[in-house]
Amino acid sequence: MAIGRVLYEHQLFKESLVSFKRACELQPVDVRPHFRAGNCLYVLGRFKEAKEEFLLALESAEAGGNQWAYLLPQIYVNLGIALEGEGMVLSACEYYREAAILCPTHFRALKLLGSALFGVGEYRAAVKALEEAIFMKPDYADAHCDLASALHAMGEDERAIEVFQKAIDLKPGHVDALYNLGGLYMDLGRFQRASEMYTRVLAVWPNHWRAQLNKAVSLLGAGETEEAKRALKEALKMTNRVELHDAISHLKQLQKKKTKAGNGGGSGEASFVVVEPSKFKVVGERTTGGKELATALQIRALQRVTRLSRCSVELLKKEMSERDVPVSYSGSGVPEKSIRKPNLEEILHRLLSFLKPETFQGAVKAINERILSVLDENGSGRLDLGMFYAILAPICGGPPDRRKRIAFDALLWRPMNEDGANIRKVDATLFIKLLRAVYLPSQGVSELMEVRGDLDTSMVSFSEFLVMFDDPDWGFGIMPTLVKLETGDRNRHGNTVCSVCRYPIIGSRFKEMKSHFSLCNQCYSEGKVPSSFKQEEYRFKEYGSEGEAMKDKCMCFNLQSRNEQ
Repeated sequence: MAIGRVLYEHQLFKESLVSFKRACELQPVDVRPHFRAGNCLYVLGRFKEAKEEFLLALESAEAGGNQWAYLLPQIYVNLGIALEGEGMVLSACEYYREAAILCPTHFRALKLLGSALFGVGEYRAAVKALEEAIFMKPDYADAHCDLASALHAMGEDERAIEVFQKAIDLKPGHVDALYNLGGLYMDLGRFQRASEMYTRVLAVWPNHWRAQLNKAVSLLGAGETEEAKRALKEALKMTNRVELHDAISHLKQLQKKKTKAGNGGGSGEASFVVVEPSKFKVVGERTTGGKELATALQIRALQRVTRLSRCSVELLKKEMSERDVPVSYSGSGVPEKSIRKPNLEEILHRLLSFLKPETFQGAVKAINERILSVLDENGSGRLDLGMFYAILAPICGGPPDRRKRIAFDALLWRPMNEDGANIRKVDATLFIKLLRAVYLPSQGVSELMEVRGDLDTSMVSFSEFLVMFDDPDWGFGIMPTLVKLETGDRNRHGNTVCSVCRYPIIGSRFKEMKSHFSLCNQCYSEGKVPSSFKQEEYRFKEYGSEGEAMKDKCMCFNLQSRNEQ
């Protein structure tokens, strides 16, 4: 042990780990060697092994009675930190809470708890924990920074600015506080102040490409186009990401438009108008309506953040068949396979095993905010696992028919549906309404109360379930549009740019058939058109790729030639 401590103090972590492991073998019931071995493993980036050592230390400490009581809070804290290293933030929250309960004055445990709660989107609880940490340690700059971020997420922007400034006063080179305050100023439209914050970040961390990119965007917002262009080029030297190339292309397009407008005596701004949805008409059966596309884009954004479209729906089926979940009883006495949020996080970790820890954390946050908040409406912290699988299936990867089948199988998996081939109609109805509440929140939440207490005992077959699922008005009829986005939202259309936002069009291109201007997915869904093209109505045709547009153009030429003959 003594040799290991000396080696650790001299940052010889691999060598000290060997000593601590040997101490574990010689004194298997001693907490300290496991605890110190866990610290070494964490520093070496071996988070899973660190977690296992801390769990062994915890087991020994709990078995040893009061002898190790002084060390228990720190074991809980370090175990939480190791779990965060794996991206398991919901699980980490549990251990930080335990540490804070055992030692109410442990300000670091409260700060870590607040930061973890913020990381999973539970902002009010995060604010409470962080305020307690600051009350105990007023000069805690990191706690001030995270508190400000949580306040900003809750919309308390002026207070957030004050708290960010307090963090910077306490630690002038606090990169996170400077960067996040820049983001807050950007959100408020105070672009000059934002660019100042990003400049300060770059003074501390010269290779921070995100700060360089955001500085360019803020300068663009402040109207300093040339400075923005220079900042973008600097960002491009730091990284070669495709979004930087798009941003530079966007700037060039704006510059061209500004030059043309200047020559014509105009204001030089890329202006647009938002028109009534009724003025947008579609040409052809394959063209998606604006309202429908807007909804599908929101669901697709959730897929992108959670990476669930990369998770095969067959993995859900595998989880149901291979993992045994005990049946429990809810407050109403209904049997269900319920599970606590940290245990659910472990399942998600298996389903999304291809993600890096920080990306996985972002996925869990989005799932917690959009899905778990609806399923755990009482805030009990427990969820119906079968219903969760059923809600998840439609946005996972795989053929649409398999997604629907596995959603149905997940409902069959629930203990209430013992028939084996059919599910209760009340469960199918609840599923559809929860599905709409999660993915179509503007249309689904108010309907939830209608199904509570429904005593209908009739059963629903898979074919009847499909009719309910595919209903365009009361089901999840948006799915074909979502699938179209999944397969084509990376398609580029050559050098064609959106006539409103001036960005290169990626995904579907919507061409107005009379004035021949083109819109991207986002601008079309928002009903935006260039102000120079004012019409009574707009007729759009959707092209999934540049090849489709060229083919259509060739057909028009052929028709024109025949008419001339």
